[in-house]
Amino acid sequence: MSTAPKKLWDIYEGLKNQFLFHNDINSIYILLALYDLEENISNIRPKYTCTKSIKRRIKYILKNRTNRELIARNISVLIHEDINRLELCFYLEGYKYGYNNKKWVDRLEKKAIELHGLEGLYNNNYLFHYDFSNLEIAEIRRALRREIDSKEKKDRQIEGLVYTFCNKIIKKKIKNLDRYVDKQLKIDFNPYNYSIKEEDYKLKEEEQDKIYHSVVSVIIKNVKDIYKDASWYAINDRVLKRYI
Repeated sequence: MSTAPKKLWDIYEGLKNQFLFHNDINSIYILLALYDLEENISNIRPKYTCTKSIKRRIKYILKNRTNRELIARNISVLIHEDINRLELCFYLEGYKYGYNNKKWVDRLEKKAIELHGLEGLYNNNYLFHYDFSNLEIAEIRRALRREIDSKEKKDRQIEGLVYTFCNKIIKKKIKNLDRYVDKQLKIDFNPYNYSIKEEDYKLKEEEQDKIYHSVVSVIIKNVKDIYKDASWYAINDRVLKRYI
């Protein structure tokens, strides 16, 4: 028997928050199991995209520092797992949005039948997940993405969660980078002498602020795309599941 919708939503939110803000791995396994049990959602395949973009942005901000590559790499490594958790959560949210959106599933199914016929739907493992070269399919995908953008512009749920997460988890790691990373020795040579000292990871306050706001900006842009891509995959999966 399915759990009451309100109670189930509370459980979902509690598990998501435990995973996001407390790095509780068991919570995400329970959440995925509930999605499979309660909503028949099981085909989860997230792609993690933020970290590389964040590293490039940090290197640009610190372009006048000789150790910019080292700092960018250390920050990327330091927040890598945190960002992955956030991306996974938004993938799940986007997938759920698409999977349960009957309007878009019906619309895509109608077009899929026109293009592939019923037999084609029974024999396919993938539909238009990655191939939207057909102009009508591409327009359906664009319309879905516009709808999500419009919804986000109105309620700001994606941005709100990113700001909360970054403020609680990411900001302190950037501001206290020197405490989190292992120190490396740096050897300075000159014609008459040399010195050995620890690499300086300390960031000026201005650098901290620029890096933090850039990280937040990159995350928001990427997770919005993740959410929209996941919604599209889910709609395709839901059409195919009607023919299993």
